[in-house]
Amino acid sequence: MRRLNPLFEDMPTSIFEEMSLLASATGAINLGQGFPEHQGPPEILALAADALLHGRNQYPPSRGLPVLREAVARHYNRHQGLSLTPEQVVVTSGATEAITASLLAVVQPGDEVIIFEPAYDAYRPLIERAGGVARIVTLKSPDWRLVEADLMAAITPQTRAVVFNNPMNPTARAFEADELAMLARLCVARDLIAICDEVWEHIQFDGRRHLPLIAQPGMADRTIKIGSAGKIFSVTGWKVGFICAAPALIEPLAKAHQFVTFTTPPNLQAAVATALGWEEAWFEAMRAGYQQSRERLSAGLTAAGYVVLPSQASYFLSIDLAASGLAPDDVAFCRRLVTDHGVVAIPLSAFCEARPGGFVRLCFAKSDATLDQAIARLGQAREAMLRAETHG
Repeated sequence: MRRLNPLFEDMPTSIFEEMSLLASATGAINLGQGFPEHQGPPEILALAADALLHGRNQYPPSRGLPVLREAVARHYNRHQGLSLTPEQVVVTSGATEAITASLLAVVQPGDEVIIFEPAYDAYRPLIERAGGVARIVTLKSPDWRLVEADLMAAITPQTRAVVFNNPMNPTARAFEADELAMLARLCVARDLIAICDEVWEHIQFDGRRHLPLIAQPGMADRTIKIGSAGKIFSVTGWKVGFICAAPALIEPLAKAHQFVTFTTPPNLQAAVATALGWEEAWFEAMRAGYQQSRERLSAGLTAAGYVVLPSQASYFLSIDLAASGLAPDDVAFCRRLVTDHGVVAIPLSAFCEARPGGFVRLCFAKSDATLDQAIARLGQAREAMLRAETHG
């Protein structure tokens, strides 16, 4: 038999899959994968159930139900001041499919695409599958700021696009206005398309509000904005995403999407269309709940002797192993943590080409009881590892 595509045939099993399998095998507390412990808001579940039983269950339009495309445009006008029309929206089967369709529509063989690391692990293989070349700009802890000189050094005549994740997984960073203005200036000056993965746009803390790159001067016609209902409404398994872009961009994007998943379950689309119109109080309460969980995990880990990095957005926070007195091999730490102490975490090196060690990502979208149990186990793990290091 001829060899299969080496891009995927030679790809090692991801650390996410390895840790998930260990969690299932050992019954460990899973703070690795980014999903809430609860089932999601009962109100949106009821909407989806009603639409399933009483609505249409045959193919909806490939671009999405008109009611959802209208709701997305209204939602972003209300929350982010964007002037979008339903014709500028395409519904996808999750944000990763939206990223896939965007790269397939934008990238031609040999084009370079800039990504910022630590980066969501799907970006690189998707860029390469589209025929492109990933160019890495490494952000430095603990601030994870965009540095203009580093970005300038990565841009070449072959650079076609930049993938920009804001807020950023796994660093939990929400980028500031000056960073967005700098990135926009470079995109305009170098004629780059920005593929903006903004799935965490509603889950920001301490009074922050999302700053979309598409709103920056000169970016309306060169930005692909990607959102996720699964993240907004804490139903990650639904896989309902949306792409927003100017007419010249949305047409090829819609065609690429047509040949990836074609469409998305209509009952889920109908439920999301209604939920996007909920009052601001619902979104505030959702954010407040996750912020409380963030503070609970951060305070507990700090009391246990860990140094915790700032978490401005998302479901995640990270610990600095070296600053916590531990060896900086984050992969070894995570493997020992799950096998010896029953907690799953993810090493940040899994999100980096150079695989620097030293940081571990934890998900706090869990119940208080789960977080408290995880904190106790993580405290015991640190004490045990410190003793082992002391005794050689």
